[in-house]
Amino acid sequence: MPARSRIVEEIAAAGGWISFARYMQLALHEPGLGYYASGARKFGPGGDFVTAPELGSLFGRTLARELRAFDRVLEVGAGSGALADVLTRELQCEYWVLETSAELRARQQQRLGNRVRHLERLPERFPGAVIANEVVDAIPVHVVHWTARGIFERGVNAQLGWADRPATGELLAAAARIDVPAPYVSEIGLAARAWMRTLTQTIESGAIFVIDYGFPAREYYHPQRASGTLMCHYQHRAHADPFARPGEEDITAHVDFSALADAATEAGAQILGYTTQAQFLVNCGITDVLGQANVENALHYAPLAAEAQRLLSPAEMGELFKVLAVGTVGCPPLSGFASGDRRASL
Repeated sequence: MPARSRIVEEIAAAGGWISFARYMQLALHEPGLGYYASGARKFGPGGDFVTAPELGSLFGRTLARELRAFDRVLEVGAGSGALADVLTRELQCEYWVLETSAELRARQQQRLGNRVRHLERLPERFPGAVIANEVVDAIPVHVVHWTARGIFERGVNAQLGWADRPATGELLAAAARIDVPAPYVSEIGLAARAWMRTLTQTIESGAIFVIDYGFPAREYYHPQRASGTLMCHYQHRAHADPFARPGEEDITAHVDFSALADAATEAGAQILGYTTQAQFLVNCGITDVLGQANVENALHYAPLAAEAQRLLSPAEMGELFKVLAVGTVGCPPLSGFASGDRRASL
């Protein structure tokens, strides 16, 4: 059964309407049908989008310089295994992977072998570093429509189109705290907040690194961003129609880093740093890693220089992507936030 048919069946069973968060869950993560649960290639030049680890080894080798202070690393949502492939070669530590997609887990096991330990669920307690690179943007979000008549939740009808209902409960409470000019449409990531609280409570000692594209709340809900941040990716083309190919393409929303930081502090963590990906990588010594290449060998150096350009350029990943670190008291100092720390903006 294709994902579209499965979704239409659920909408009918629910009386003709489901939340967009439920739609996104089905379209992306439904076992055997969702985008991340299917066999199609997703990452890299032959897929639908490229993540930082897919560009080459520079991102992972630079991140490794920050992670050397930790004896154990847990990567949540390891994708193709590209980041784990680099980090397990650079680090002398235990490397654990939590992957909910059976299809991606099989690919990771084929690529990484016994270099990693796969987990079925989060451990009750974890001492070490947790990495979530481009994970939170795929956690289902609720869509909210602020109007002159009140606050509505924007859901999905049987024709796979938008349909509004009055917002209620936790979503209404969260939306009421956001001051935006009506009419205004945007996303609220209740599941991402719960995910961060759970992850924070798991950390016995150490730090959680969330690396993703997004903004602090004051930029996320800026008056000029009145159509939200939902984006779909298909064969390296981006568009804004989440109903075009359910189960066949990626659906994402930018990350509200303020909401994640608040959820972490509510769960007892400290904010250890927040900055752009470019600043974080520079602080961690990406120029030193790049300098280790033989600049006289153009065949070796040119691809690394091109990779650095994409990772650092404000027009590419450098400014839009952010790094948020939260952790416990006594966590080793983090060099990635030595300068340019923007936590005051959260």
